[in-house]
Amino acid sequence: MSSSPFSVQVEPRYLPDQSSAADRIYTFAYTVTVTNTGDVAAQLIARHWLINDADGPVQEVNGLGVIGQQPLLAPGESFRYTSGCRLESTGGTMHGSYLVVTEHGERFDVPIPMFVLEASADGSTAPRVLH
Repeated sequence: MSSSPFSVQVEPRYLPDQSSAADRIYTFAYTVTVTNTGDVAAQLIARHWLINDADGPVQEVNGLGVIGQQPLLAPGESFRYTSGCRLESTGGTMHGSYLVVTEHGERFDVPIPMFVLEASADGSTAPRVLH
């Protein structure tokens, strides 16, 4: 498959009420919208994330589904969910991919574009996707 028949959009935000600068805990939420832009139904089977903490190690996360689900998306359908992560610094980045299988058994990876996690005093975040 030359290009992914899925699109992924991410909206990150900082959660100051769940963070503690004194303890070096910075909590972020991110809302992901996955849309089947192809012409065949397909199921999101697994996820792979790389979480880059500006001051720390890279965390790698692999697992089945997202938030305990493996949604089957018909052409034109979207699935939206919110998850989160914690960093030891005020910023970092995330990116990754989803493993998807079509109803015909074709497997492919859907790239998740890199996005920025930035802590702010008031909790506001200007979402930035890096290309």
